[in-house]
Amino acid sequence: MGRWCSPASAEPRSVQLLLLGVALVAASFYAGTLFHSSASPALILLPSVSRSPGTSNPQDASEFTNKVGVTYRTASISVPDYGLDVCPLEYNEHIPCHDAAYIRSLRNLDRSRHEDLEAKCPPREESLFCLVPPPNDYKIPIRWPTSRDYVWRSNVNHSHLSEVKGGQNWVHENGKLWWFPGGGTHFKRGASEYIERLGNMTTNSTGDLRSAGVVQVLDVGCGVASFSAYLLPLDIHTMSFAPKDGHENQIQFALERGIGAMISVLATKQLPYPGNSFEMVHCSRCRVDWHENDGILLKEVDRLLRPNGYFVYSAPPAYRKDKDFPIIWEKLINITSAMCWKLIAKHVQTAIWIKPEDESCRQKNADMGILNICDPGDTSSWQAPLMNCVRLNTDQSKIQKLPSRPERLLFYSRSLEIIGQSISIAYKRERTS
Repeated sequence: MGRWCSPASAEPRSVQLLLLGVALVAASFYAGTLFHSSASPALILLPSVSRSPGTSNPQDASEFTNKVGVTYRTASISVPDYGLDVCPLEYNEHIPCHDAAYIRSLRNLDRSRHEDLEAKCPPREESLFCLVPPPNDYKIPIRWPTSRDYVWRSNVNHSHLSEVKGGQNWVHENGKLWWFPGGGTHFKRGASEYIERLGNMTTNSTGDLRSAGVVQVLDVGCGVASFSAYLLPLDIHTMSFAPKDGHENQIQFALERGIGAMISVLATKQLPYPGNSFEMVHCSRCRVDWHENDGILLKEVDRLLRPNGYFVYSAPPAYRKDKDFPIIWEKLINITSAMCWKLIAKHVQTAIWIKPEDESCRQKNADMGILNICDPGDTSSWQAPLMNCVRLNTDQSKIQKLPSRPERLLFYSRSLEIIGQSISIAYKRERTS
């Protein structure tokens, strides 16, 4: 039979352990009050634990035997048993095919058209084949949505951009962090106000960019990609790009913030996107000479825009009357008129054109010899040279009006037929994913 135990008969050691536990809880609570901080809400969300390459414990370090050294590609790729070599620390910002020293050595580049900013890959035997190391004090990136406003300085330690663009509210130093106020060269008061203004301009003040039919945007010369970051609450997704130029690596800031971006430039080759991909192409002081070379860069924008898509241009020629800006503006008007784009709004520092859906005007201009029409077979976009012509959507039935998100994510686009992805294959993959 069981036996009832009185408190007096409890083991003395158990009582001691119980008292010790109570004391530890009280001590923890007291310590918490001592170290209480009144940090701002944004900073409280920052991760408190980060690990840099040199701070892993000895057990972790013993698992890695990679050597530090510069190695190059060979005819046959082979990885040693100890793993790939790690590049020396001075290569921590190396970007394949964007090595400035190698590009400077090339003699036959058209620098007047910024061909030197395009990707130029060295011969295989000169291509690095080692792991690019992070900075010594690299930290695990801050997570979205906090990363929209804050990233670790040590991860992107470029002070030049904050010095030259701080007055435009691109980025500011904030202790161990970079702080992004959401400004830009043409939206110093914030991207939200600028995006609201674009919505008013595209809808005659009756709606926003969503009601204007904008779902996918291409941001040219994106800076630190604040425009893209502030479009996300509208469920508008943006591909941002900028060259690796005198502004250092702007794209590194964008990626550290968690924003989709890539190094690219409008120079001599088409951008690596299919035609009719975007409802809007945006240029805010993007430093692109759209008026040069008979408007060949605007014709690339025309290729990328869907019918009734918008080209947003926020730059001095749209509003300044000094220097050569009026001449540049007149050239832009002539080029866009030849392509039958319609200037639908011009307000403050921004002009917005819309690409036509009806091709009759463009065909008429082609018949008059003021516009070149591309060969219908020229549909490749990968590494293809820019062409001084526009593509006609002669079969309007193939240009679908795509639904908004989230329905758009499950919608089959007939443009997939070009690469052999039939509707049956697409739906089969959807069911099995």
